[in-house]
Amino acid sequence: MCDVGGRAIVIVNPCYGDHQEDGTHITNLLKESFEGCTNISAGILLRRDMDVGEVVACYEQHASHNPVIVHAGFTAPKELAIELAERMLSVTNVFIEDHAKLLYRRHFDENTRILIRDGFNKQKNADYPELEEFSDLHVTYGELGLEGFGDFLMVGDAYSEGGGPAYAVAIHLTFIDPTMDDVMYIYHFVSDTRDTPTDPAGKFAQALTKLIAKLDSGTSNIFESSAIKEFRALHEKGHFPGLGYVKKLSMKHHVETLANYLS
Repeated sequence: MCDVGGRAIVIVNPCYGDHQEDGTHITNLLKESFEGCTNISAGILLRRDMDVGEVVACYEQHASHNPVIVHAGFTAPKELAIELAERMLSVTNVFIEDHAKLLYRRHFDENTRILIRDGFNKQKNADYPELEEFSDLHVTYGELGLEGFGDFLMVGDAYSEGGGPAYAVAIHLTFIDPTMDDVMYIYHFVSDTRDTPTDPAGKFAQALTKLIAKLDSGTSNIFESSAIKEFRALHEKGHFPGLGYVKKLSMKHHVETLANYLS
């Protein structure tokens, strides 16, 4: 990551997973493997059960790794903003929108601010409509006084260890509509077969056929990303790469679509 100029924020106190009780191993990884790498930042997740003192202590512990504060349920923004003003003027604040509304964010006007919006309306695959609005944040974030924006791809903010049986297979693809002020929408291409958890390959073929038909219609507004090229290749070969890889391609396409728009 450091060698190729990539940037990443590593959450040092996650609320899910193997390190939710103790993030010491993550802290040690940053110290041992990424010391001096300015592209890797320590992310401090501000939860409901933390107080200002804990936030400051965690910040100071990771000061050498350009800490980023992620607001995700914290309840004392005013007190923290006062502490930030006195001790951490250059800190970057990342706000999870559902937990940090406008009044909350106003306390941090003097700091770099990034807003994360969950634009994915997660449902059972069989229940997705063909088309939904995803987000306009890539267009409006500057008008909101923000320096950056983000989302949770087509995974959503809800944590899950794994998915259940696939009664239906859905391919989720975002696109930016120039006729609608560049708002981002999302297509849900869902298989016709939805009544049993068997034959995911056949269901993927059904969903993929719908995707290719939309692409070939010339009216989809879908950016021809490298991920789309892979979907086309899979259709030509009649190959099913597994549901995990299908989701990966959807996420890759989303990132490429935004990168193309911002370029």
